[in-house]
Amino acid sequence: MRSVTEENYLKAIYRLMEEHEGLVNTNAIAEKLELKPSTVTDMLKKMAQKNLVHYSPYKGALLTEEGRKSALLIIRKHRLWEVFLVEKLQFSWDEVHEVAEELEHITSGRLINRLDEFLGFPQIDPHGDAIPAANGSIRQAKQTLLYEMAVGSIVQVSGVKNTDRQFLQHLDKLGISLGSTITVDGIADFDKSMEILIEGAPEVRISAEVASNLLVQKMN
Repeated sequence: MRSVTEENYLKAIYRLMEEHEGLVNTNAIAEKLELKPSTVTDMLKKMAQKNLVHYSPYKGALLTEEGRKSALLIIRKHRLWEVFLVEKLQFSWDEVHEVAEELEHITSGRLINRLDEFLGFPQIDPHGDAIPAANGSIRQAKQTLLYEMAVGSIVQVSGVKNTDRQFLQHLDKLGISLGSTITVDGIADFDKSMEILIEGAPEVRISAEVASNLLVQKMN
């Protein structure tokens, strides 16, 4: 059985490996978990002894295959609980992350598999992230940032990179959610802000930062 601390490290390292595609340095892990680098170094040494990470002093760490599978099972629990909270308890998508952070540490695999079945085996969570299977595998859909789309592109919102509560609330105010159809009507040369049409509603302008945190799939 993994401790809550170990599970938090596994998840953080997995996400940093996705972002950096390789060795994750100690400072990056410390920043992610809001801890001192020395504390992280001590923990990585302990996790290396348990075959959860490959640790190189002064360089960083990578998950072992066992560590990767463990991380994906934690993420599986987190994302299934998010689906449950939104679909069955009517939480909004900006409320569920913190609650799921607590629920993800429930250890019963039988409970999580029953939850998966109860929810109808969902493929994505309320933020568009893929839900790992019970065997630890994960299928990532091909997605692009809205920021990278050209004028005239018609896309469907398939996910968000930023799950910060304020960002999600901002999207709600704009009328943007998973599945929304967006047409790129214009891009400003100065700051790369975008003029977009959302589901045919009146045109709105969004910042480059918003466009850089919206994942989309092209429809034309």
